[in-house]
Formats: sequence, C-alpha cells, structure tokens
Amino acid sequence: MKQPIIVDAGPLVALINQRERHHAWAHEQFSLIVPPAFTCEPVITEAAHLLRDSYNGVDSLMQLLERGHLTIPFNLADELPAVTRLLKKYASTPMSLADACLVRMAELHSESPVLTLDADFRVYRKNGRAIIPTRMP
Repeated sequence: MKQPIIVDAGPLVALINQRERHHAWAHEQFSLIVPPAFTCEPVITEAAHLLRDSYNGVDSLMQLLERGHLTIPFNLADELPAVTRLLKKYASTPMSLADACLVRMAELHSESPVLTLDADFRVYRKNGRAIIPTRMP
C-alpha cells in the first residue's frame, strides 16, 4: 500500500488562495496525491485562520475534508504524551502544536512525507534523530 502524504497548513492555504506565492507548486503537488492526504485538527485550525479573509477560503478547506481529499486520522488525546515530548524538545524553535502533531504523524506513518512550506521541518526529527521526509518548494 502506498504511504499517505501528510499535509501542513501552508500548502493547504497556497492551494486554496491563488494569490499565495506557492499556489502553482501546491496545485501541482496536490494533483500528484492519491487521496486522501492526512492532516490533523490543529493544521485545519491554522489553515482556516489564515484563509479567513480569502473569498470562499474556509469553505474550500472544508470541502477538501467533505469530499475525502483530506482526512484526519490523528487523535491528539491518544498521542498526548508523544506530542508533549516534542513540544518540550523543540521549545526553542519554537514548535507549534500543529507541527508537533505532524511530526508525530510522521513517526506513526514512517514512510510518509510531509508536504509543507515550513523550513523548521528540516530541523525537526522523528523518533529522536531520523530525518522527516518532506516535500517543499
């Protein structure tokens, strides 16, 4: 089975908002994804906040979920000890809750790349010292 892509807020915003600098890149990346892509609720919250002033931005984001292009297989309550460990480890970066959840998802789906615009994913490590495979512009 092909590993899912794990998606951060930046590419979601860039996909939906045509004025975003990385819109063409995000559109190309999403055209290559076999749905569903994985994400987490903190990423959806972050993307919705960033899209709040974009015409139909939040609605377009919700449609990605409704249509099954994006799914949320992550439960923060179940992964709280691991996410808390990551937040403490990268407190000086600083790491957001969304980033901590994505790193944890990368640990759980070991071969899955993270689609992101966030250069901090070059610093973050999964399972202690393993590089997280990423797709970035």
